[in-house]
Amino acid sequence: MRSLNLHLKMLIAILVVLGISVTAYQIFVLGIPVTEDATDDLWNIDAKVEFVASAKDPVKIQMFVPPLSRDFVSLNESFISNNYGVAVNRVDGNRKVTWSARRAKGNQTLYYRLVLTKRYSGEKSKVKGPTFRDSIAVEGPEKIAAEALLAPIRQHSADVETFIGEAIKRVNNLSDDNVKLLLAGDPSTANKAKIVELVLSIAHVPVEKVHTIRLVADQPQLPELWLRSFNGTDWLYFNPETGEQGLPTDRLLWWTGDENLITVDGGKKANVTFSLNNSEMNAIRLAKLTDENTDANFLEYSLYGLPLQTQQTFMIMVMIPIGVLVILILRNLIGIQTLGTFTPVLIALAFRETGLGFGIVLFTIITALGLSLRSYLEHLKLQMLPRLSVVLTFVVVLIAAISLFSHKLGLERGLSVALFPMVILTMTIERLSITWEERGSGHAMKVAIGTLFAASLAHLIMTVPELVYFVFTFPAILLILVGFMLAMGRYRGYRLTELVRFKAFLKADV
Repeated sequence: MRSLNLHLKMLIAILVVLGISVTAYQIFVLGIPVTEDATDDLWNIDAKVEFVASAKDPVKIQMFVPPLSRDFVSLNESFISNNYGVAVNRVDGNRKVTWSARRAKGNQTLYYRLVLTKRYSGEKSKVKGPTFRDSIAVEGPEKIAAEALLAPIRQHSADVETFIGEAIKRVNNLSDDNVKLLLAGDPSTANKAKIVELVLSIAHVPVEKVHTIRLVADQPQLPELWLRSFNGTDWLYFNPETGEQGLPTDRLLWWTGDENLITVDGGKKANVTFSLNNSEMNAIRLAKLTDENTDANFLEYSLYGLPLQTQQTFMIMVMIPIGVLVILILRNLIGIQTLGTFTPVLIALAFRETGLGFGIVLFTIITALGLSLRSYLEHLKLQMLPRLSVVLTFVVVLIAAISLFSHKLGLERGLSVALFPMVILTMTIERLSITWEERGSGHAMKVAIGTLFAASLAHLIMTVPELVYFVFTFPAILLILVGFMLAMGRYRGYRLTELVRFKAFLKADV
């Protein structure tokens, strides 16, 4: 017995831990939303390209577009142009779109549109970078000034991260004579980044420029320059103005390197303006779209990977264990008597279509008439199988009659009575009549009311939208339910209703 108890406890522990672990993985690693009404951001980015085309030369416009290999995933990408050919190529880790035309004249406008969202899957691609670089060739006073800056940087740093941060802070100290010499009167962010790169190259620390867009709606903006370096494990991002480490979450990496955002051959006065707007979409719908547009397929092996019609069926099926748990609690802990365990659950499923109030009325009418017929058949002394066959046929005829009269009276909800499980109704009538004969009408009515109450409560719980979504999305939660059911299987204590039954004994003891 002791080994059996240990085996049961271990089985319960394994099921509960497994259910919690799988559910936690879906929530915290895959990022699947916990509630159905949760929403996530959907960003629409428009890049408007304007330039003046030369009438004599062919036109070729090249512009960097996001690689989308870090924290974001593209849901839709479009290149809007008139009479231009479009090609997208990868160059040195960047993506570049090329618009081309044989002839164009005057003011030209092209559009690049991108719809993106945060990447759901925990599997983010990791691009490695260099950990060593050769020094940039520099001579004369510039070399002396750079080396003079490098000495205190080495003294006040301990690793790559602090080394780069200290270098940026030193270069932004415009009162330093060495900095003044290197900047040569140009304190722009781009020139500061160039000097930081020069100083770091002397120490053989690689750094590259990254250009980002801030995800802020309804605000015109230009790409923002950042610096990054690979420490052997991760990319470290730095603000070239402040030395602040860490790229904010609202930044979208657009391209890397020293090249300009756009180059135009056969035209002039090129200009790019960005406009962004933000909208919200149902989180689970957005997760499905993300799944369709990436190779992660983290929803592929969930119930959302099933065909839509099959999903509707499983939304009902996964709630059956919830209904069974309700009946189990009502019977084993509270002590309510019902006609078995599964009969109330099946009746609760029928209430999904008929509605609770109308379903109770229909169930009561059919059961009462069926009991009357069963009482009459008892006088004919029929065997059980023919008797059940007659009752089943009567139930079918009765359901058909109720549906017909409901339709004639304009009560279309009465048509849903056909969804009542006929065999269950037949067996309910048979078992109630046997209970009536063996234990009296009072006990039979108590069991019937208990069955109807249990079915109604199970129906109310099984149709809670938040609960349906949670169990369907995280079906591993059913393993926890199984563990609870196993634990209840060894319960030998008193039921709540027995406190009323044995109340007289307590008074007698006093």
